[in-house]
Amino acid sequence: MIGHGGAALARAGCALYPISSPEQAAGSPAAEVKERIAMDRTTRPLVIIAAFAASLAVGLLVTLWLMGGLPRAAAPSAIGGPFRLTDQAGQTVTDKNLLGKPSIVFFGFTHCPDVCPTALFEMSEVLRAMGTDADKVNAYFVSVDPERDTPAVMKDYLSSFDPHLKALTGTPDEVAKVISAYRVYAKKIPLKDGDYTMDHTALIYLMDRNGHFVRPFNLKRTPEEAATELKRYL
Repeated sequence: MIGHGGAALARAGCALYPISSPEQAAGSPAAEVKERIAMDRTTRPLVIIAAFAASLAVGLLVTLWLMGGLPRAAAPSAIGGPFRLTDQAGQTVTDKNLLGKPSIVFFGFTHCPDVCPTALFEMSEVLRAMGTDADKVNAYFVSVDPERDTPAVMKDYLSSFDPHLKALTGTPDEVAKVISAYRVYAKKIPLKDGDYTMDHTALIYLMDRNGHFVRPFNLKRTPEEAATELKRYL
């Protein structure tokens, strides 16, 4: 769960959720996400211990950041900006589409093995928990891999998730501009078989009705709790 310190680090450009690694095999189907989230009783204690250790590390980084031991990044107002992309239906979407509704925005790619389908599944659960209010929210999955993620590929990929989710892609230049505007880290990593994967920032951006960045949106809680927070921005 992201606390105030964690949010500060997220604004500084740190990915508080895992990012994909070259060692992970690509192509994990979205349909398997629910099973992975429902961990068995044997693995859960180990995950809790690991999460506790990670929280200690984050706490140390927060302390250093607040004390001036780490460089401060741009203010939240510097996150976001103009963009022009294409959704899975071939329609143009710009930053103007964020106006009038709160938005949750996630950057990833369709060949992402674990983190991206998990995040999209959790976003879908939040949207379902919102009921009819989900129509009052923008939910975007922005590709960091325009070479492979065409609108048709994105449309097929999103078929496993909540229909309120929209996928956005574009030319390499268009994607590079939105990545820069949102201070997203994205890097192509070659694999041994000649293919590649992407390392990328893996947090959810919460934007208000004016298209301004609010904070990283925490999905590591119940969908109902996350939906309650999102409704406050309607």
